[in-house]
Amino acid sequence: MRITRALSASLLMLGLAVAPAAADSSPTPTDSASADSDAPTQAGTSFRTATEIEQGQTATASGSAGDYLYWSFPADAGQRPTVEATVKLPGTHAAQTWQIDVYDGLRRRQSCQYGAQTRTAAADSSSVELACTLRTVRAWSETWANDPLPGTYYVRLTAVGLTTADLGLPVSTEVRVDSKDIGGSAAVDGSLAEPLVPGIAVKSEAQDGVSEDSSAVLSAIEPEDGWSSGWWSDRWVWTAIGGALAALAGVGGYALTRGSGRPSRVPPGA
Repeated sequence: MRITRALSASLLMLGLAVAPAAADSSPTPTDSASADSDAPTQAGTSFRTATEIEQGQTATASGSAGDYLYWSFPADAGQRPTVEATVKLPGTHAAQTWQIDVYDGLRRRQSCQYGAQTRTAAADSSSVELACTLRTVRAWSETWANDPLPGTYYVRLTAVGLTTADLGLPVSTEVRVDSKDIGGSAAVDGSLAEPLVPGIAVKSEAQDGVSEDSSAVLSAIEPEDGWSSGWWSDRWVWTAIGGALAALAGVGGYALTRGSGRPSRVPPGA
């Protein structure tokens, strides 16, 4: 009976730990609608002028075939961002190849784990869709590695190998960034002192009174709940649950093997 009660308590603890994480991971329709209503309607033309967007927003922009279109977004440790882009083409055009590239805060090009990063639109087709899912953002990495780290990420969308006749044709684009929270399975022992956000050093000096010019900060976006810097993950929850289950298993094993506690009787005349 004691073992049954102990197992029931451990299962209840497991359910209470998992339920809040599942509830927080599903955005509400109201939040999505509000994010799209504030989404930008233009794109930058370089890294320095990249248009800032939040995750969950669908940004739109008009441009010309042959232009470089730039957006930037924040990504924190434990997230696996997916960038999706749709290019709507004019009624008449030749075959066009479009490509989407993602760079981190150090402007290192990040490889796509999967997704159609480059696609060719057939002649006179109405649109082309692209996607790039990055590797999971790590809280810390070796200096020689090219791992994704917390900070600002840049999206560059452009057409490659255009014919002369198609240069300058009007196009309209849609870009959206969403992330999957990988959680403790991607946690590492370590964290960055600051996220890789352009201008963060200048901003820190301005706050310390060294410089009064805060306009040099190139990026002001950050995750809705702030930068976690890798100090917390659900690995702590699972470690605590594992320790509790191990303790309960030890108590149950002892209860099964300790016996009745009474000395055995020796038959008379033995």
